[in-house]
Amino acid sequence: MTDVPTIHPSNASQDRAARAAPAHQPLAERLRPKTLGEVIGQTQLLGPGMPLRLAFESGRPHSCILWGPPGTGKTTIARLMADAFDAQFIAISAVLGGVKDIREAVERATAARDGLEQRRTIVFVDEVHRFNKSQQDAFLPHVESGLFTFVGATTENPSFEVNSALLSRATVYVLEPLGPGDLKQIVALAQAEQALPAIESVAVERLVAYADGDARRLLNTLETLAMAAEQEKVGEITDVWLLRVLGERMRRYDKGGEQFYDTISALHKAVRGSDPDAALYWLVRMLDGGADPRYMARRMVRMASEDIGLADPRALRLALDAAEVYERLGSPEGELALAECVVYLAVAPKSNAVYKAYNAARAFIKQDGTRPVPMHLRNAPTKLMKQLDYGKGYRYAHDEADGFAAGETYLPEGMEAPGFYKPVRRGLEIRIAEKLDELRSRNLRAGGGDGAPK
Repeated sequence: MTDVPTIHPSNASQDRAARAAPAHQPLAERLRPKTLGEVIGQTQLLGPGMPLRLAFESGRPHSCILWGPPGTGKTTIARLMADAFDAQFIAISAVLGGVKDIREAVERATAARDGLEQRRTIVFVDEVHRFNKSQQDAFLPHVESGLFTFVGATTENPSFEVNSALLSRATVYVLEPLGPGDLKQIVALAQAEQALPAIESVAVERLVAYADGDARRLLNTLETLAMAAEQEKVGEITDVWLLRVLGERMRRYDKGGEQFYDTISALHKAVRGSDPDAALYWLVRMLDGGADPRYMARRMVRMASEDIGLADPRALRLALDAAEVYERLGSPEGELALAECVVYLAVAPKSNAVYKAYNAARAFIKQDGTRPVPMHLRNAPTKLMKQLDYGKGYRYAHDEADGFAAGETYLPEGMEAPGFYKPVRRGLEIRIAEKLDELRSRNLRAGGGDGAPK
């Protein structure tokens, strides 16, 4: 593939390479930034004048929670914070640690504070959301006393996973997935470290798509490629060779790119077109390609509301049940519930009548004025309101024949029936249409104008 551009190792970072970590260390550790200026990405926090950059420059550390997806630099930022403030760095994994580790951190922080150097301490808790309430509470007195600065890292929303007491004492910084340009910089750095041979630009694009904003995933993949290239004496990483080496590990589409949305569009259209085989095909394609099953479940709830609606109200309940089953079972067992749901949605009778009615109502309200509520429909909880005729003349439908107050009006005065909802002649909406036709006839006989419920 001589016509495909190839990226060659750069000499721009030789000074960085000269002070790199030993070659036997994992590539992710060797490329870990040594200064704030070497951090790739997160410019919304670390750029000039940005909040976390200002915190570094202030010289006064403060407790914080770094919230973001995997591989976005949470641990790196915490380590750089310790370096910037010349503080002792204590790392605790909430997955493996417990109260014993917290107690040891307190002892080490006390010793550092009371020692000859009187050093600060930063306690970094990775996956802090894994600690239970009592474990999180154990940090509170020491954060308040200033014994150490608490830095938590989490991939989960701290509003739900971190105790409010601890959350109120820490600033939350939101980290974003690395962009394609950021990830390409990492590839270039790996080559500057002579950790990677020349690589086709097409292969770089595929690696960036596979990494999906996760620097750690990219670096681990680059290390796998480097070892395979060395064993096979490969001087250039081509796209064809890349696919052969990584095989099933590679995404079949860019999880966040155009192909992803094309595929979910195909799934939605297959369901709408009542083709269960095609719907299953696209569902499995997406799951096999690494799409989040929870995202797939949410999309199926949307399909049930938009394309099936009241033609089969059970579809919405089935979609919600499938989402709950997946939450309980996870992969791969829970994926069968998603498959069952997508087949049901495909074969169910279709109606977008509610979807169209909702959009028509939104459009009408947007351009219409604020019409007053008719007096007979107003609430009258006080004696004064009753004296002002609030609720006067309202007919309680349950007291009427068949529970229907024929001829009663429910729209603002002077407003014609807009006819938003027009049921289709499919599924349950056949019976709904018949019911509405009957009610219109009764309204007409009772003198209700065009017969539409108002």
